[in-house]
Amino acid sequence: MSRRWIQNPNRCADEYLDGIEDFIEFARRHNPGANRICCPCRRCNNTLWETIENVGFHLVRNGMIETYSIWNLHGEQVDHASSSNAPRVDNVEPIVDPNDQVMGIIQDIFPFASTNINQEGEDDVPTPIDSAEFEQYEKLLKNANQELYPGCESFSVLTAIVELMHGKIKYRMSNLCFDYFLGVFKRMLLTDNCLPKDHKHAQKVLHGLGLGYEKIHACKNNCMLFYKVHETLDTCPICNESRFKMTSQNRTTKIPQKVMRYLPLKPRLQRLYMSTHTATDMKEKQVDDDVMRHPADGEAWKEFDRTFPEFAADPRNVN
Repeated sequence: MSRRWIQNPNRCADEYLDGIEDFIEFARRHNPGANRICCPCRRCNNTLWETIENVGFHLVRNGMIETYSIWNLHGEQVDHASSSNAPRVDNVEPIVDPNDQVMGIIQDIFPFASTNINQEGEDDVPTPIDSAEFEQYEKLLKNANQELYPGCESFSVLTAIVELMHGKIKYRMSNLCFDYFLGVFKRMLLTDNCLPKDHKHAQKVLHGLGLGYEKIHACKNNCMLFYKVHETLDTCPICNESRFKMTSQNRTTKIPQKVMRYLPLKPRLQRLYMSTHTATDMKEKQVDDDVMRHPADGEAWKEFDRTFPEFAADPRNVN
């Protein structure tokens, strides 16, 4: 049965609506008696359970996840011997200890640590280690090995913070909401637990994982950035607007009127190549089947590659 309707952007088309009816019928047939099923719409992302009627409504309103072409979470058997040309579908993930996952992240970020440990006693030249970087590694390792509370084997301090921060981002919690629940969890646990008291302290623990951002002051009227040659200016040379807010005379720190948060690209690309979980996907061959899975599948990207073939052939070109 063709499921090309999933990629149809027109959710009012007969093909798309008929496809939803086929999916609902499939879900009823493979989940007899079930009142709720996981919803594969783009908003619920197979993480929330809804009634079958609501799932159908969600699929019309939000659309189905474009990569969910094998309905394994709704009873379809996955054929592991399928052709290699078929689109890759992430099936049920194996159960992994969250503590092991966090330790894997640390090893990806600080490869020198695992290299030095594994190659101890060999003749290889040791990897030079920056003192500040090694200090960050030691702090992360300490939190990764420290129990959340005495006797807790399921979560370390670092694992708990990573899980909670992941939920905050996934479900779009505000900092105020996150602080409230973090305080509740802290009171629920044993009195000598090591859970941070608020979002600010949780961020400090995760600081060593990198991928932060750079704060750059900006003009209130968006004329310019106080950056590089303009970094020392106190007023905008274009509109003469003050860089800082008016505060009391007793205040020692100045508050900028507007701040831009810059996310550096290079360290993020480096992290993708450093991690064993994402490095293999960085240069994955594209599947030419008229399905948009990546910006590189778009006509604009292909035209750019045709115009600049040398740049497109460069192995450092991420596509």
